[in-house]
Amino acid sequence: MKINHAILHVLDFTSGVTVFSQAELDLSSKQVRSFVEKHLKKVRGDASAKRGTFTEESGFAQELKRYFFGETSFVDLSTQVADFLAGELGQVDPAESTDVLVADFADDEDEGARYFAVLLMTSRLAFMHEVRQGGGLVVNDIARHYAILPSPSQKVGSYAVVGARSLAISYADKKRTINGQDTLVIPDGLLQCETGVSAKEAIDEVTRIVEEVAEEYGANTAVALSRAKSYLVEKAEEDESFSPEEIGRAAFEDEPALAERYVEQAAEAALPAEVPVEPVVAERRGRNHRIRTDTGIEITFPSEYCDNRDYIEFVNNPNGLISIELKNIGKITNR
Repeated sequence: MKINHAILHVLDFTSGVTVFSQAELDLSSKQVRSFVEKHLKKVRGDASAKRGTFTEESGFAQELKRYFFGETSFVDLSTQVADFLAGELGQVDPAESTDVLVADFADDEDEGARYFAVLLMTSRLAFMHEVRQGGGLVVNDIARHYAILPSPSQKVGSYAVVGARSLAISYADKKRTINGQDTLVIPDGLLQCETGVSAKEAIDEVTRIVEEVAEEYGANTAVALSRAKSYLVEKAEEDESFSPEEIGRAAFEDEPALAERYVEQAAEAALPAEVPVEPVVAERRGRNHRIRTDTGIEITFPSEYCDNRDYIEFVNNPNGLISIELKNIGKITNR
């Protein structure tokens, strides 16, 4: 990942102080760069991120275009963003002190595609040691601190990432109460965008329908689901998107009646024709399939092995029970 620019603005509603930085973060500092990079990678790989499309009336889209064309500086645009968020978040009841991290970066895992990101980093309460003088003695004490940033391992709950080429949006947000109304500050206020389903929501719905159809017709749910996952990974690598309908057809490729039943249920669920998904997300969700039998045995296997009888085979016995045969094992590692 190449971080072109990054800046941090402080919205401290506890003390009533708002500080807009006039200079970018020093990315030559290893700890600063590591902090920013880890958070950016986390939001880029967030399967629960919702997708959005700018409305024609979006003022933010116009300002972002001006920035990408070099008509506005990074610091100026980031300050506009932070100023707007300060006005919105300052009305939230109760107000939460928030640092606004804004970044311009290129993603190596996406062929160097350029993105503009805004992350709301809500300050959290933490305890720290405090050293003071008391009665001529050095006293170590415990104090509360209200301005602790989320650690790189923590998930940021509100953010927006916009692609420079397509202006495609991925975002996450939570409802906040402003003037008695539940409000989504990121999509409705800052971005002014129309919302689509997240990759996670679509994958979860596809998984549910595949499993329900397989159970309804007495098909092997493990085989159907692993076929669906294998198709998901393959399509994401090729197109960075997947078709919920085609996933169902792949899951039931040998059973046309089940495939049609899946298509019917997918239509009833109002799934979109195409769902954008990051390859890293698809890989994480679809690489392996895990099953647990009613006898308490758990097995995890690569989804692509579902139809490869050289490695695993499911056999439906005449008595209605299922046998699973694992083949060509050279070594077993205990975990």
